[in-house]
Amino acid sequence: MNAEEINEIYFGDVDLPINPGRREFIKKLGAGLFIIFAINPFSSLAEEEEEANKRADFNLYLRIREDGRVECYTGKIEMGQGVTTSLAQALAEELDVELNSIDMIMGDTDLCPYDAGTWGSLSTRTVDPVLRAAAIEARMELIKMASVELKVPEDQLKTGNGYVLNKTDNSVKISYGSLTKGKKIVKTIRRALVFKKPGEFTQVGKQVHATNALLKVTGKAKYSGDIQLPGMLYAAFSRPPAHGCKLLSVDKGKAEAMEGVKVIVIDDLIAALHAHPNMAAIAAAAIKAEWSKPEVLATDKTIFSYIVSQGKETKIVEEKGNPDTGFADADFVLEAEYHDGYKAHAAIETHTATAHFEGDRLIIWASTQSPFGTRKDLSARLKMPLENIVVKQILLGGGFGGKVYSEQAIEAALLAKESGAPVQLAWTREEEFMYDQFRPAAVMQIKAGVKKSGKIVAWKYNIYCAGSRGVNDFYGIPNLRTALYDKKGMHPFGTGAWRAPGNNTTTFARESHIDVLADKIGMDPLAFRLTNVSNPKIERTLRLAAKTFNYTSAKPGKNRGVGIALGTDAGTFVAVIAEVEVNPSTGVVKVLRVVCAQDMGQVINPHGARVQAEGCITMGLGYALYEDVPFNWGEVLVRNFDTYEITRFSTTAPVEVVFYDDMSAPPQGGGEPAIIGVGGAIANAVFHASGARVTQMPVTPERILEKIK
Repeated sequence: MNAEEINEIYFGDVDLPINPGRREFIKKLGAGLFIIFAINPFSSLAEEEEEANKRADFNLYLRIREDGRVECYTGKIEMGQGVTTSLAQALAEELDVELNSIDMIMGDTDLCPYDAGTWGSLSTRTVDPVLRAAAIEARMELIKMASVELKVPEDQLKTGNGYVLNKTDNSVKISYGSLTKGKKIVKTIRRALVFKKPGEFTQVGKQVHATNALLKVTGKAKYSGDIQLPGMLYAAFSRPPAHGCKLLSVDKGKAEAMEGVKVIVIDDLIAALHAHPNMAAIAAAAIKAEWSKPEVLATDKTIFSYIVSQGKETKIVEEKGNPDTGFADADFVLEAEYHDGYKAHAAIETHTATAHFEGDRLIIWASTQSPFGTRKDLSARLKMPLENIVVKQILLGGGFGGKVYSEQAIEAALLAKESGAPVQLAWTREEEFMYDQFRPAAVMQIKAGVKKSGKIVAWKYNIYCAGSRGVNDFYGIPNLRTALYDKKGMHPFGTGAWRAPGNNTTTFARESHIDVLADKIGMDPLAFRLTNVSNPKIERTLRLAAKTFNYTSAKPGKNRGVGIALGTDAGTFVAVIAEVEVNPSTGVVKVLRVVCAQDMGQVINPHGARVQAEGCITMGLGYALYEDVPFNWGEVLVRNFDTYEITRFSTTAPVEVVFYDDMSAPPQGGGEPAIIGVGGAIANAVFHASGARVTQMPVTPERILEKIK
């Protein structure tokens, strides 16, 4: 299959090349105005611009086509966080074009600038200012060109809706497309740039529905599993029963006897391939493999003591004053240990990939948060040059950190190479749970000292396996020590990033213990936090949440309670307040409502930011109340949603999201912060409703009843 055929399958009538080298990139794209950023500095702007035209290692961010459409190139990907809309809004704002005239080309390793990956709510924070700068440079260049064409001085021209216009006579105008027609203009940023002020915004701050929403609801949006190639084979696998198993023998005779089936064994990878996915699955089930099983070192019941026994101090995150002196000065000293079990990402779309070789080039569509990282991994595993591997733009059906890891792409590529045919694979739900890089189980040990006045004077925080994200003190504690404990190979299976990595876990522990201190001295949890918070941004966020919630007390009625949790993530300050009802006989928790307040600086798209926060809260209810992974060391005992419960429609609470309006500040992350406080707010609300201080997530009915007794 040639490049034009693949181009038609994925892009349809979109005029994009499938296979340009970096050096040929601008030449093959044709005419237009290009705003580029060279990676390395040069001795002069003229030299930089000249060199950028011929260098192979530059980043391209913006192109204005001859037809007036604007193309934005970024190595980021879209997995539901809405950056196809918010980044386009910021670009449209500074370029003075309509939002629907912008095409986002994302994550294609042959077309887009290098990007390490999409995670950490970094897309808006890092790409937004660069794109705005590129847009301003483009707008200034268009005004310069229009000045010549219209014979009007530059200072008498303005831009609007894709045109350059005379300020005093709007009938004198010329379109961006007309200015770029027949020309190839390459520019780098060469002047001091002034972004628009909030009062000048026409696009930023506007409520906009996702630009790809119609494609998604009509089924036209393309995901890895939607790619169809002539002669394509589907793969299904015979998997080991546990992590750490070694293949002893394999009998593939029965499967290979089936018509059209091809069985491939590569080390411990056993796959059946067929032109129909159901037949591939039947053939895989017919393969008989014998495996060795690893020694059991811990289970879900003993993992926390195992972690503490294995952990070694690796880093002091923060240290102030002398905690021992603070404890001696405190009126009360309280210690507790908090636990959090493993959590699965459980994205709607399982790990999927479609791989095709065209001569010595590999073209692959993979559900990955890191196209360039996946390309690098493919290069290493297949021993192929990087430039011979193309990871194509594709949408993801959820990632949450789990699709940073792309073993399925390697499997698809290995099978395509071995079979000589295009191969598509989609992990089953059972495989997804088995091979997910889980959120790690963790232990948090906290010792804190507090005065009767309500001031926290000492804090000692030992964190096992949860990391340092969001753990820096904002309560103004004078004597503090926060240390990380970890050890390579401590977990029985793969662990990794899970939406706001570690911050959900550590926020649960910290905010639970803050409530413990408040209860000890008889102070309301809201008043106690306001007495201690030292960061004005988090204080105003907390006050906004309390006002929106109409907070009066942590105990609003019989078997009902209200819980608060504060946190910071991705540059955003967040306060979550939840109200719950606890059945004293069954321990079942009903979440009645949740309010989330955020100070995330400039809110580019309030609608997009709100639905992201709502999604965070809904997902957070799952990790707080239901989600747990039973296991017997490398053997994962949960394989589907019948045994791994996430938030259901029937258990989703009403959610209200509000923002502190700070449009003059830079935009901060919005895809993850709201999730970090859910566990702490729920646990605290359960305590105030029932008296049960549950110190392990999820806060299950069994754990609540145990604490009540």
